[in-house]
Amino acid sequence: MEQHTVTPPRSLATEAVHAGREDLAGLGVHAVPLDLSTTYPSYDSRGEAARLDVFAATGARLEGPPVYGRLDNPTVSRFETALARLEGTDDAVAFASGMAALTACLLARGSLGLRHVVAVRPLYGCSDHLLTGGLLGTEVTWVDPAGIADAIRPDTGLVLVETPANPTLAELDLRAIAHSCGTVPLLADNTFATPVLQRPAELGASIVLHSATKYLGGHGDVLGGVVACDEEFARLLRKVRFATGGVLHPLAGYLLLRGLSTLPVRMRAASQSAEVLAGRLAADPRVAAVHYPRIGGAMVAFEVHGDPHEVIAAVRLITPAVSLGSVDTLIQHPASISHRVVDERDRRAAGVSDRLLRMSVGLEDVEDLWRDLDGALRAAALAESVSSGS
Repeated sequence: MEQHTVTPPRSLATEAVHAGREDLAGLGVHAVPLDLSTTYPSYDSRGEAARLDVFAATGARLEGPPVYGRLDNPTVSRFETALARLEGTDDAVAFASGMAALTACLLARGSLGLRHVVAVRPLYGCSDHLLTGGLLGTEVTWVDPAGIADAIRPDTGLVLVETPANPTLAELDLRAIAHSCGTVPLLADNTFATPVLQRPAELGASIVLHSATKYLGGHGDVLGGVVACDEEFARLLRKVRFATGGVLHPLAGYLLLRGLSTLPVRMRAASQSAEVLAGRLAADPRVAAVHYPRIGGAMVAFEVHGDPHEVIAAVRLITPAVSLGSVDTLIQHPASISHRVVDERDRRAAGVSDRLLRMSVGLEDVEDLWRDLDGALRAAALAESVSSGS
């Protein structure tokens, strides 16, 4: 009699290395195949018509060979499979950027007549701008977490939160928020935490959003976005992606899948350094406040007594640049760049002060990073002293 063995649950670190790649040995290859085709030949046009009818009706993944790059791509599908496994969801759909992914979520819910969104600030600046700008016909109600239930209307399509939040690193109780949402889907932006530190689907979120450009890619060389969700919403997202064209390039899918394999190692190493730096900054008299999440992570936000622009100008090892999640440490001034598109009053009300700096800690030696930070803070303090005439 044939013996069947049950595969035991695998750890996150093991899934990160193997998810989406289980068939490689059977294919006789070790590295993931990179399929750059935009179109695929077929002599069975009747069969293709039938398969396209199924996609148009359901949004389900195409059975059989690919048809066209805007419908599906084998390399990208591997990344989607792996990310869904890491987040603990049924499915995932990848896009050309994090903002393309968020746009698709809003369009998908809007297509059902549910264009109202309840959201909690702060969010990433461009997410905030997309909601308030009216480009998609979305109406947004901004609330504190305690006000979510009262803000929900019959036409509410999503509740949108980000935790830890960009750029203040404020944390939200996702389980409590999910309870407040009732039957309205909760979309949680998990870009900062990644599934290494937090799996929102286990806490009640229906939709998990990533700017894959950040930690999932991890090397500052790929743009992408991805939504982890149930199969029903994934099918709707695939329809939106096909119609709007916000597809992830196969090379990006390849790089993102490769990035996932080292995600746990990178996140834990960078988080250890970030915790050390947060502690030193908190004890430094040149620093007015430090924000570091309880769950940890590689992001540190801090407010300086001096001019934050002088700190930016004085770093030498740390890279002054937007974005985050790379192997090298980045620092930026949110009020000038990432959150510049948010109304100044709303920005400040959300805790994004003009003296706030956001730092994404990389994999450099922590002592080297501290020397650079210390020198930059010293230069900023000196500039402040000179400008005040003291």
